[in-house]
Amino acid sequence: MTIIGILASIAVPNYQRSVIKAREAVLMEDLYQMRRAIDAYFADHAKYPDSLESLVESKYLRDIPRDPFTQAQDTWELVVPTPSAEGGEVAEGGLEDVHSGSDLVGLNGTPYREW
Repeated sequence: MTIIGILASIAVPNYQRSVIKAREAVLMEDLYQMRRAIDAYFADHAKYPDSLESLVESKYLRDIPRDPFTQAQDTWELVVPTPSAEGGEVAEGGLEDVHSGSDLVGLNGTPYREW
């Protein structure tokens, strides 16, 4: 019984770390695909999309992914376009970038909402 307890105390933290690494990999891929879709939309329409739903309606995304840490589709933090440094003009549209809505901190020490 003692041996099983020792093995379990070693295995559980490794398993939990593996689950977190897998979720981080999913988050990185989801952010990459959404940012890629935002850029493609901007290249085609010369303006940013109004929302993630606009990307789905325009077929740039199949569906809005679930945030792997909040387990919801509606917790993504949307970043609005900011004025450019050279002209000060703001591009049209309401969505320039997207971040996770999770309050957790990644294994690398960076909060997921800053990825």
